[in-house]
Amino acid sequence: MKQLESIKDLKDIQISNERLMHSATHDEIINGHTTDVYFLRTLDILEELNLADCEVVAEIFPRKHGMLAGVNEVINLLKGRNLEIWAVDEGETFEPKDTIMRIKGKYKDFAIFETTLLGMMASASGWATASSIIKEACGDKFFLCFGARHVHPAVAPVMERAAIIGGAGGVSCILAAKLGGIQPSGTVPHSAMLVAGDTVKVAETYDKISDPSHNRIVLVDTFKDEVEEAIRVAKALNGNLYGVRLDTPSERGGVTPGLVKELRAKLDLEGFNQVKIFVSGGLTPEKIKILIEAGADSFGVGSFISAASPIDMTMDLKMIAGKAVAKRGRIPGLVNNPKLKKITE
Repeated sequence: MKQLESIKDLKDIQISNERLMHSATHDEIINGHTTDVYFLRTLDILEELNLADCEVVAEIFPRKHGMLAGVNEVINLLKGRNLEIWAVDEGETFEPKDTIMRIKGKYKDFAIFETTLLGMMASASGWATASSIIKEACGDKFFLCFGARHVHPAVAPVMERAAIIGGAGGVSCILAAKLGGIQPSGTVPHSAMLVAGDTVKVAETYDKISDPSHNRIVLVDTFKDEVEEAIRVAKALNGNLYGVRLDTPSERGGVTPGLVKELRAKLDLEGFNQVKIFVSGGLTPEKIKILIEAGADSFGVGSFISAASPIDMTMDLKMIAGKAVAKRGRIPGLVNNPKLKKITE
């Protein structure tokens, strides 16, 4: 597959009738097929003016506070293109207008990737930032991200990897976990209970087939009162139950502080003090803080992270042929950030 260099190259892009997915492949991204077309027009104009080889320095900045992610993908995108790159580390925080990346080289060597690299960092940073907000609300409590079902599968691993950078202790998406250097987390969904017809039957089988080191957490809101079901499961697993999960639907009022308090008290009364309470279902930082006070031990968060808005990123050319420049309203020349590190020569 040829890298796009001119408007004339568009004729070579053909969409096969046998193409199964609408998402871009790695090759399509690397070869510029996801860029905005006006960058190809720009290159054609600069080639005509004999300016495409001009050395420039570009800087990228965000529009609001957040946590940075997506840098590794950008570095891989630009690898081998004879560019000097400085960047802030993933997981670092930034403020509006901070320089988070600087690129030096011939403009033609990275012009078509502006759209792509901005999108990589904008989306990933939005997800990492949302995850960091959840982490702050959780304090020392564990939380798991399982928002993959809310986004296109092509970007689900990107989203949940960003959640790990933001502070998630685990993720359920298999590829995301592997990319993040951890094992995927998750137990058993409601469908298992619905097919089997009984929570205890599923719990006993789950216990039987699982590795001894695996933490057994069982949903207890499928058929019966959550407290009653939790105690039934705890008795059936006879010491092997690590925790119970509350995921009471909004149609039944959701998971309330009162329910968590009652469950904790009655588990303790039955001698199941070691059984943890895991809560999921439409959680926000505010709800998490309240549920921690009620006795919840850990959390599963989906939509708060997956639905986070991208953090708008802007790339400006700040130096051209050694001369400081800027569009109207911006300050000419480089804007230093002590967090910037030289990535590549």
